[in-house]
Amino acid sequence: MTLNKVIIYTDGACKGNPGPGGWAARLIDTKTGTIKDLCGGEAKTTNNRMELLGAIRGLQALKRPIEVDLLSDSSYVVNAFKQRWIQKWQANGWRTSSKKPVENQDLWLELIEAARSHKVNWVQVKGHAGVEHNEACDRLAVSAAQRFMQEGSELTE
Repeated sequence: MTLNKVIIYTDGACKGNPGPGGWAARLIDTKTGTIKDLCGGEAKTTNNRMELLGAIRGLQALKRPIEVDLLSDSSYVVNAFKQRWIQKWQANGWRTSSKKPVENQDLWLELIEAARSHKVNWVQVKGHAGVEHNEACDRLAVSAAQRFMQEGSELTE
């Protein structure tokens, strides 16, 4: 039996930085073509935190270990894995090369845990360049941030 592969597109948005923010993940089952969209937001956050949450929530939605192509327009998220920043941060006690504490360590730890049981291929895509599913994630994240501004409480769909 051939195992399915999942493609996850993720994005984050923030109205102000910090400000109300939204995250989104689009999961695509490559065997069936099924698409599942997830999004949510927070009251006072940063764009980087929303980018991380999109990836975290996308991976957490998977019900079993699987091969994943995770596509993001965030070099912050992708390069942390592809350029091994995370391993360097861990070796330095969660400090950057300039000896400052790594920002968003709580979410990095959550992302590492969410990715642990999967074979994840981290892929950077160019944002706002007409990549269909990336654009859809952008719209979902922006919409979540806007709804959050109107509703004023944490939301997740």
